[in-house]
Amino acid sequence: MKYWTMSAVGRANLELAEGPIPTPGPGQILVKVAAVALNFRDRLAIDDGLTMIFPESGPFVPGSDMAGVVEAVGAGADRFAPGDRVISTCLPGWIDGPGPGNARLGGPEALGSGHYPGVLAEYVVLDQDWAVPAPGRLGDAGASTLPMAGLSAWSALVEIGRLRAGQTVVVQGTGGVAMFGLQIAVAHGAEVIVISGDDAKLARAATLGAAHGINRTTSDWVEAVHSFTGERGADHILEIIGGGHLARSIEAAAVGGRISLIGVLDGYEISGAVAHLARKKLTIDGIQVGHRRALENLVRAVDRIGLRPVVDAAYPLADLPSALDHLDRGAFGKVVVTPG
Repeated sequence: MKYWTMSAVGRANLELAEGPIPTPGPGQILVKVAAVALNFRDRLAIDDGLTMIFPESGPFVPGSDMAGVVEAVGAGADRFAPGDRVISTCLPGWIDGPGPGNARLGGPEALGSGHYPGVLAEYVVLDQDWAVPAPGRLGDAGASTLPMAGLSAWSALVEIGRLRAGQTVVVQGTGGVAMFGLQIAVAHGAEVIVISGDDAKLARAATLGAAHGINRTTSDWVEAVHSFTGERGADHILEIIGGGHLARSIEAAAVGGRISLIGVLDGYEISGAVAHLARKKLTIDGIQVGHRRALENLVRAVDRIGLRPVVDAAYPLADLPSALDHLDRGAFGKVVVTPG
């Protein structure tokens, strides 16, 4: 089989290698990979070494989100059978509740970080607990986008945010998490405001149900949110930029509003006015994707409401560098790699 591997940080160190198809051990499943969805986190891991370690065993495979078909199961594995379609859980071992971790390190690491094997390969072996059944209504490319981008938006708005019909949701940008957030919010009867620096992407977001689009390069987006909501502000904000940009979301939020801190595009140090935070009685949630039970809930919702993930482009496995370049340019929705 073919697989991507790296032994040092940096895109130049990616290598398309070839080796034997692995055999599942006790409690494991062998999956023939049909699609791998790329995340901004993957780009940070490959280019900058985000949370990455290089195990003593040598090079490892990056990537965390995949859809595929179970080819074989190891001894004692009973959650799946050969022929089952599955998707990965990008954070191994987090089944429900607060999850593993501690005060020094926080929550679990993702697949494809060196701590755990990755999925940019034609075949992968996973612990049977690191997968869930794929949604029946989605093809492989769409299904592969659920484990990180889809689940992050679902956790923020539904599992934690308890989104209600009639509320106002602001999503920042038009990447994978943002477009999932838009569609999930619309399906729940919310009014959605999308912020982008690209009028063409705002027009595409309108076709998915966005009530308002704000071009952040030509308008003050906070003032626009105040105007669209009659000065009330936004009930939910998906903070995908992060860093100092959090201060602007605090300004835009309604009294009693909720901000889901998801992205790190603007860095890892956050800022904002404590007075606004207190006087508005805001809740800020740090979102680390979500647990397996929430992913199972998302899969059920996808099949019931007909949510269709936005896939901007698909690349063959051998063309991973071009797929990463596409991420750099800014995708509308998701970029997918197809090993098959």
